[in-house]
Amino acid sequence: MLPWLIHGFSTRQGGSSRAYGGSVLNLGFTKDDSKAAVERNRAMFLSKLGANGDSNNKTKPWPLVTLRQVHSDIVRFVDSPAKALLAGDGLITATPGLLLGIQTADCLPVILVDPKRRAVGVFHAGWRGTVKRIVEKGVGEMRRCFGSRPRDLKAAIGPGVRGCCYEVGEEVRAQFESQFAYAAKLFREVEESDPVREKYPMLFLTARAPGHSDLPRKIFLDLVEANRQQLLAVGVPARSIEASPLCTSCRTDLLFSYRAEKGRTGRMMGVVGIRG
Repeated sequence: MLPWLIHGFSTRQGGSSRAYGGSVLNLGFTKDDSKAAVERNRAMFLSKLGANGDSNNKTKPWPLVTLRQVHSDIVRFVDSPAKALLAGDGLITATPGLLLGIQTADCLPVILVDPKRRAVGVFHAGWRGTVKRIVEKGVGEMRRCFGSRPRDLKAAIGPGVRGCCYEVGEEVRAQFESQFAYAAKLFREVEESDPVREKYPMLFLTARAPGHSDLPRKIFLDLVEANRQQLLAVGVPARSIEASPLCTSCRTDLLFSYRAEKGRTGRMMGVVGIRG
């Protein structure tokens, strides 16, 4: 435990938004939800984290720094609240009293902490950001800005869509194969089932050689492993990398999932900050 560190990953439970069924903790300014509800939710979340200020001591709530996320490899260094919303997919700081936040609803939120330099970062890693090496570059930016050594870093990969559910196309696999020597281990293939074929196999007997099939195959990407491999590749120790086992697509009772909910869903947040 690091007493100077604030960090966490939100779920969908316990908020005041009613746009997505029940009372949920939507932390994103989505088109379906009201700004007032999201602001209440954010204040509630900050309160649970201990970053909402203290009325007795007259301290103000921590500024929440977020980004206009664009599925990029852009990492922003911040030392004060930005006057305008920055575009990018990573935030790093060594300044106490700022809360850095990344919004997700299937993509991975990844938190990096340097206990020795008291520096932190948070990153938005969907497949596009991952193939562009967003967390790898995040480690590099922490080294450049703060002198962080990869062997000192601790990483937490939050809830996201996991390999059980993350179906992608052949073009996604091709992009990973063009970038990573270990790409093959990130994908698995499953032959689509055909109920008619299974019930009436004799109808499908042809001269096709044994073992061949004309059934399409589904391709699934293990996004968590892809990001873990990047962290290992730049020198973060395996023992210092933790990943949530929760899949957003499997657990829509607990988490928001853009895919499972057909695009009409809220946003969770991964956040990190440094106490003064």
